[in-house]
Amino acid sequence: MHWFEAVVLGLLQGLTEFLPVSSSAHLRIFGPLLPSGGDPGAAFTAITQLGTEAAVLIYFRRDLQRIARSWFAALVNPVRRRDPDAKMGWFILLGTVPIVVLGLACSPLIEGAARNLYLTAATLIGFALLLGVADRCGRKVRTLSALNWRHAMLFGLAQAMALIPGVSRSGGTITGGLLLGYTREAAARYSFLLAVPAVIASGFYQLFKNWPQIASVSLMPTAIATLVAFISGYAVIVVFLKWISHHSYLPFVLYRIVLGALVLLLLSMGILTP
Repeated sequence: MHWFEAVVLGLLQGLTEFLPVSSSAHLRIFGPLLPSGGDPGAAFTAITQLGTEAAVLIYFRRDLQRIARSWFAALVNPVRRRDPDAKMGWFILLGTVPIVVLGLACSPLIEGAARNLYLTAATLIGFALLLGVADRCGRKVRTLSALNWRHAMLFGLAQAMALIPGVSRSGGTITGGLLLGYTREAAARYSFLLAVPAVIASGFYQLFKNWPQIASVSLMPTAIATLVAFISGYAVIVVFLKWISHHSYLPFVLYRIVLGALVLLLLSMGILTP
């Protein structure tokens, strides 16, 4: 992989990771259109996500530090268990369980058949419609203070759907949150926090699993892509959280539908292969 391709893929990862448009779908779609002409692969996607998660860690550092301190304090002091930050720590861990279990159980499928571009196009369009319905019909009255154990698990199940390229991790989580009645900003914010343990664990798992190949062939391109993903991802977090407080998800719904239709067109013309 040339350094220019690494920059393009890293930029795609950073710009789309936190938007409900599926970063894995973008890497899967545009990777074969680059000069090297190949699917970057699930491992490359997972590793470059470490860059975007580093952006989350920095942007939400005060929230995460507060949650971590309260959670550890509650382990030794039962009185602290009612602390909202301590409960948030448990909610994040509980919400992480579905994607970890399904990710490990379905790993061969995720890295193989699930990357079929016909499936990617279908999920881009199908979940665009679901996001549109959720955004239009959701009550959007709950804040994160209303989060409970049942909702945390449902958020986690929604996040786990993103194991299929085209669903979008943030899109699935945000859609689930809107259907549960949470505000747009609350659903987006919790989506970022919920992603931290799952994405970091997945990234390091793929890094260690594929280290011989990465070290011998693609260490520098992967590092470049991860750095670019970090920089662009941080910028997206800043803009997205401000923007979504005053706007609907309609632009993302329309974008997903157009992109899915474009993929189907390119497949029918033979420019892309499934």
